[in-house]
Amino acid sequence: MPIDASAALAAEPRRAEIGWDHKDVQLYHLGLGAGIPATDPDELRYTLESRLQVLPSFATVAGAGTAAFGGMGAPGIDVDPAAVLHGGQAVRVHRPIPVTGRAVQTSKVAAVHDKGKAAVIVLRTEARDDDGPLWTNDAEIFVRGEGGFGGERGPSDRLTVPERAPDRTVERRIREDQALLYRLSGDWNPLHADPAFAELAGFDRPILHGLCTYGMTLKAVTDALLDGDVSRITAYRTRFTGVVFPGETLRIRMWTGDGRVQVTVTAAERDDAPVLADTLVEHS
Repeated sequence: MPIDASAALAAEPRRAEIGWDHKDVQLYHLGLGAGIPATDPDELRYTLESRLQVLPSFATVAGAGTAAFGGMGAPGIDVDPAAVLHGGQAVRVHRPIPVTGRAVQTSKVAAVHDKGKAAVIVLRTEARDDDGPLWTNDAEIFVRGEGGFGGERGPSDRLTVPERAPDRTVERRIREDQALLYRLSGDWNPLHADPAFAELAGFDRPILHGLCTYGMTLKAVTDALLDGDVSRITAYRTRFTGVVFPGETLRIRMWTGDGRVQVTVTAAERDDAPVLADTLVEHS
């Protein structure tokens, strides 16, 4: 059934109450590879409740791990799940996320773009607590075969990679069990755990969650360039360009300038195969 963009955009937002505590935050950070070395003071701010801070990318899993896709059930969105790809992710935090909290989260379709042979649906989730807005999440969902309905093509968020050496390059190895740990934050897709299911999807083994790579990259930038202070981060976006497997190494290149860090992420062992592109961290 074709996408009905006008119905999707006119639908009332879905509303849900969500909550989290320090255990959810610690589990999420451990799923990103935090805690190595276990007694490193820089790592304890991600793993020890008495020193804990919250990476803004936690907003993608807060409240059961489905925050990024809360609008997929909207009227007018009736698509084949096999045709759906997670194309990009953006989060804007309005203030630091508390270690323990409760919030009201609303989800809606914010935009539907016609790319010709495909459609891009922008699913927006916004969370606020008693003190006001907390975060805004935008997930870009690429739906093959659903374009051509006469809608706007939408903006281009492509970034040109600077023609100079990166200011910092770091490598982060993905543990063999990392996808198994990350999925405990709420994304139970067997593609990330079951070899037989991964084979049916065309992979020789389970792949890492894209949002895990997303979180790992933000942590790497925070530690390398922001003195490990998550409160400095105001916004973060990326485009998913390729898969990465547990056991591989992420090569994260960073270019700094004027309150922004531009990033590319590749799979080091596979001749720097692209993993994340058009990646930008905004900070104070």
